[in-house]
Amino acid sequence: MSVHLLLSAGRGPQECAWALARLLRRLESDASRQNLETHRAQTVPGDRPDTYRSVLIQISGAGAEAFAASWTGTLCWQAPSPYRTGTGRKNWYVIAQPCQVDTPRTTFEEADVDIVACRTGGPGGQHRNKASTAVRATHRPSGIVVVVDTERQFSLNRRIAMRLLRQRIEDGDETAGRAVTAACWRVHDELVRGNPIRIERPEMPKQDLASQEQTRRRP
Repeated sequence: MSVHLLLSAGRGPQECAWALARLLRRLESDASRQNLETHRAQTVPGDRPDTYRSVLIQISGAGAEAFAASWTGTLCWQAPSPYRTGTGRKNWYVIAQPCQVDTPRTTFEEADVDIVACRTGGPGGQHRNKASTAVRATHRPSGIVVVVDTERQFSLNRRIAMRLLRQRIEDGDETAGRAVTAACWRVHDELVRGNPIRIERPEMPKQDLASQEQTRRRP
């Protein structure tokens, strides 16, 4: 099982790109603890070192879909800005959404095409009106149908019909591919700041944790 998750800083400030890099590492660490594999399929770096505007990550293994669902939505990295010390803002938002990266290509086989000879009306003389030289071709897997009667010979019309079917199938695949790409790009504009499904923070150094523990134990 494999799923792709797109993380985007949207149109947020540079801190969001910084937060995305931290959230990405946290996600990868979380996945590793659950015996899942991750692969950064595509990255768009930010303006500063060690930052990302977006990352497409592939998550593989048993339970990959459930894991991705637990990271889907608005994510918040809660920490002071590393670039603007004067700002009081500490919440930096990133969006994560499952993303389809490709579409299956339709394999065109002539064996999948039903050919029927037929007659068509209109101009063309007695031969065209009386003889069944026109072709009705149906591609069964896709349901695409073409009718060709431009030539006076059945064999030529059949050849044209096959070419038209192949072209329409290829055009349909290209349209589906563009739709998938457009859906991924829309993720960048869907970031909602607030109501995060996860809030992550930097890990506290061990010495600070020990100091806090000692403070709690004092009478």
